[in-house]
Amino acid sequence: MTDTPFNVLILCTGNSARSILGEAILNRLGAGRFQAFSAGSHPRGSVHPGSIAVLQAEGYKVDGFRSKSWDEFAEPNAPMIDLVITVCGEAASETCPVWPGAPVQVHWGFEDPAAVEGNQARQQAAFQEAFDDIKAQIEKFVALPVEDLTIEDLRAAVRDISPS
Repeated sequence: MTDTPFNVLILCTGNSARSILGEAILNRLGAGRFQAFSAGSHPRGSVHPGSIAVLQAEGYKVDGFRSKSWDEFAEPNAPMIDLVITVCGEAASETCPVWPGAPVQVHWGFEDPAAVEGNQARQQAAFQEAFDDIKAQIEKFVALPVEDLTIEDLRAAVRDISPS
C-alpha cells in the first residue's frame, strides 16, 4: 500500500447535500486510505442544514464543510484526483472541467434529499435515507482493492458497484 491516499472528488450541482454526505462518509470509512473532497458545478454557497443535522446525528464532526466550486479542483495547485464521482444527474450531464491527471469518472445517482418537500420529519427522513444509501455505496467502494487495480479495472469496478 502506498503512503499517498487515493483521492476522490464527489460532485453534485449545488454541493450542499449528497456530495457533502459522500465526502464525510468516505473520509470516515476510508480511514486515511482514501481522501474525499466534494464540490459543485453551481455551488449553493452553504451546506444544507439537513446535511449538517444527519451528519451530527450519525456522530460526524461537521466543522470545515463548505459549498465550493469544482473549478478549485481543476487548478494547478489542487490535489491530484484519482476518481471523480457524480452523485446527481445534473452534474453527470454537464461538461466537467479537464481534471489534471485524467481521473476515472463514474456516475452514482442518488435522490436529492434537499428537493423533498413537506414537514420537518419528512425532510429529516429524506436526509437519513440519502445518508444510508450513500454510506452503503461507499462501503462497497472502500472494499475494492484500488491499490492493486489498473485504470481499466478500476473503471470497471466502480461502474460494477454503481447503484441501480
